[in-house]
Amino acid sequence: MPSGQRAQWKGFLKFGEVSCGVALYTAASTSERITFNTINKATGNRVNRIFIDSETEDPVPKEAQTKGFEIENGQYIVIDPEEISAAIPESKKTLEIEAFIPCFDVDDIYFDKPYYLTPDKMGGDAFAALRDAMKKSMVAAIARTVLFRRMRTVLIRPHGKGLIASTLNYDYEVRSSEKAFEEMPKLKIQGEMLDLAKHIISTKKGEFDPATFDDRYEAALADLVKAKLEGKSLPKPKKVQVSKPNDLLAALRESAGMMKAGDDKPKRTAANANQGTGRQRAARGAAAKSAASKAAPQRKAS
Repeated sequence: MPSGQRAQWKGFLKFGEVSCGVALYTAASTSERITFNTINKATGNRVNRIFIDSETEDPVPKEAQTKGFEIENGQYIVIDPEEISAAIPESKKTLEIEAFIPCFDVDDIYFDKPYYLTPDKMGGDAFAALRDAMKKSMVAAIARTVLFRRMRTVLIRPHGKGLIASTLNYDYEVRSSEKAFEEMPKLKIQGEMLDLAKHIISTKKGEFDPATFDDRYEAALADLVKAKLEGKSLPKPKKVQVSKPNDLLAALRESAGMMKAGDDKPKRTAANANQGTGRQRAARGAAAKSAASKAAPQRKAS
């Protein structure tokens, strides 16, 4: 069990006639991102969200609200939340494996959210046997269960000492790639242009290391908060120039030359890549100190 982390779901993992107790923990979270509140410019106070009737514009309290499905413009079938609850499939708290498939059989466009799947203290042996057998067989598992009030399909894969369970999008949720690319012209690139593009790729080959990718948007927000606290302004970013078709070959030639000249430049380290997190913490720390030092009665945005 990850320390300090609460399980999102607890139940059983079943394969064949073997089952073991397991728990799901969130593998990716946005809780550390910088967030903003909506503020009234005139007073500096935080704005609260209020639901109002679209016709009368009168406020509607929570106890007077219900759900509805629109059948025509402005015409709804009213559905009570209790009716929705009754329609939800019964949860058996069991992730039942239906099939084992090759690890790369599922297109990652179907991936929804990843969770760490861990065993309880009593099911460690069965869990480890499944994990190791899947590793040696180079397979993933397809399982189904009710998660968070919905029937979900889950892809389970070995990961380190445990398993990763990724919820999958349903086929109707994934938009057609054919429609996305239908207006693309049929182009066949060859000759020098293709050779230059391949050369640039060969000079930029590397390995995926998530520690080397910082969240530039989050870092920019942290810099903005810090600059506002210090009464400074940030420099405006340079506009990206898109390569025009008639300039593409020249741009490729220039890029290939730059790659050759810059091959010996040191790569950015993971320590440098984490500067975004440091700036974020610095901005938050500066904001906290500033808020604490001001004794004005006006409410502040948290």
